Amino acid sequence: MSEKKRIVQQTEYPHIVKVAGVLGGEAIIEGTRIAVWHIVGYYYKVGMSIEDILAEWDYLNPAAIFSALAYYHDHREEIDRVRDENSYERWLEKYGTHAPA
Repeated sequence: MSEKKRIVQQTEYPHIVKVAGVLGGEAIIEGTRIAVWHIVGYYYKVGMSIEDILAEWDYLNPAAIFSALAYYHDHREEIDRVRDENSYERWLEKYGTHAPA
C-alpha cells in the first residue's frame, strides 16, 4: 500500500492550514479536522466561550481558537459561505426530511 502525501497549504495565521482532501480543503486548525467555520459557529452562533470550546476539545489551545477567530474576521465572506453550505437548512434542501440512502 502506498502512502499518500497530503498537500498542506499554510495560511498567514498560526495554527490555521488548508489540507487537500480534508474537509474539502477548507481552513482547519492544524493537526485536527476542526474547521474554522465550526469554531465560528460555536463561538458566535451558539454562544460558547473560549473556555467552553477548550473544555469540549481539550487537545486544542487558546492560541488556535483565537487564530481561527482572527482568520474568520479577515475571511468572513469565505467562512460564512462555507457555514451556509454546511448548514442544516442546506442539508434539508438537498435531502429533504429523510437521511440520504
